Amino acid sequence: MIKRQLRGKTLATACAFAALPAVAQAATWSDTFIGYRYGTDFREPNNTEKVRKHVLQLTHASGYSIGQHFVNLDVFQSDDKDPTTRNGSNGATEFYLTYRHQFHLGKIFDRRLAFGPVKEVALTAGFDLNTKNTTFAPRKRLLVIGPTLKFDVPGFLDVSLLYGKEWNHCGLGSPACPKSDITFDPQWILSAAWGIPFNAGPVPLKFQGFINVNSEKGKDYAGVETKTETLMRTSLMVDVGQMAWGKKNTFLMGVGYEYWRNKFGNHAFANGDQKPGIKTTAPMFQMELHF
Repeated sequence: MIKRQLRGKTLATACAFAALPAVAQAATWSDTFIGYRYGTDFREPNNTEKVRKHVLQLTHASGYSIGQHFVNLDVFQSDDKDPTTRNGSNGATEFYLTYRHQFHLGKIFDRRLAFGPVKEVALTAGFDLNTKNTTFAPRKRLLVIGPTLKFDVPGFLDVSLLYGKEWNHCGLGSPACPKSDITFDPQWILSAAWGIPFNAGPVPLKFQGFINVNSEKGKDYAGVETKTETLMRTSLMVDVGQMAWGKKNTFLMGVGYEYWRNKFGNHAFANGDQKPGIKTTAPMFQMELHF
């Protein structure tokens, strides 16, 4: 128990340090945008229905002399198939915040760390926070830290191996959730994120997205072992702003796809029966307005 507490405190301290804003460093580049996604085939654990969702997104990324940071807030609005209360008529609203900070080790130590297709090695740390106004009432708190390989490609491609520690909440009560608050076991997260611009004839395009493969994290609220979780969101976007008024990366529209397997580590009930709603395969419409 003491060892677990020390590991948690060490990870929290490291992530808090990494999350400090680089106020003394001038930004070398910056990108902020408001995005919108819409799909009709989303799923939620223990829910047999397909859910329609509108997603409003606010994203900021910027770099400075020895690193960069990224923050993203998604606001999900479900239809009544994902109600705020059981058998309710109002769709649930979820807020999900992600923050990541990278320290570029080659720049910090003034050494060339490039090798093969890798142009830089970084240390990444950050957190995820979420809340949703359902009876389940999740309150995810996730801290992560680990190395990142930054690949030499047009745009960017980052691959990270992160150590993660999650705390969460379940408001269903017994027998569904004998524990309302839970500290999950540490887990490993293999994460890749990319944004690759290219042209198809006269059409400027961008292939972007991320994929996270999260290892098991011990038992859930009902004492059932979690399983490896895979989440991918990707999209192919047309740079409409460049085509219409000659300004790159200002207004983009396109199509996206979400694949989510064993959502939140769910896979089965205590009796071994597979849970419904743990696999999402959802096409989406997307657009972004950059500033």
